[in-house]
Amino acid sequence: MGQAALASTKKIARRQHALIIFEDESGVSLRPVVRATWAPRGQRPVLRHRFGWKRLSVAGALAFEADGSDAHLVFQLRPGAYNDVALIQFLSDLNQLEQRPVVLIWDGLPSHRSGRMREWLTGQRSWLWVEQLPGYAPDLNPTEQVWGNLKANELANLCSDTITEVADIAEDGLDRIGGDSALCFAFLRHTGLHL
Repeated sequence: MGQAALASTKKIARRQHALIIFEDESGVSLRPVVRATWAPRGQRPVLRHRFGWKRLSVAGALAFEADGSDAHLVFQLRPGAYNDVALIQFLSDLNQLEQRPVVLIWDGLPSHRSGRMREWLTGQRSWLWVEQLPGYAPDLNPTEQVWGNLKANELANLCSDTITEVADIAEDGLDRIGGDSALCFAFLRHTGLHL
């Protein structure tokens, strides 16, 4: 998807008073996201953690008004991986929350292309249009920047004993991102796309 394809998507979104939503999935876990940090002079920083392997999956929908007036983030944390059933539930919840038409832009994850998903999407044409990103193009999805920002800030060097604490901290970070429309637009500009 280049700027020309986004322009076409934007026209559809404006006509339908629809949100343009970029969706992606990621995960958080008890394993710390190691980032450069400070330590007293001459001492190496040390992270102490229990090597826990518990993890949660997160789905994020970065939503933009077609006229470029506002942006926000809708997300969901859940145990286990996202499959087509969990993604259908996430999109249904998104529809209940937004209550307006949506142009959904996402990658080619197998769960996005499964028979069950295609069948469900066919039944949602009254409010949902789907545009596919090119094969492997994480650089075109601004939601990838959400994960990077979260992991560079709230989750950086976090050594927690419980997945509940990690989830709470991740939710705080995602709320911070979602409430900052300027940051959401910065993620979109980082892709080289604009509304």
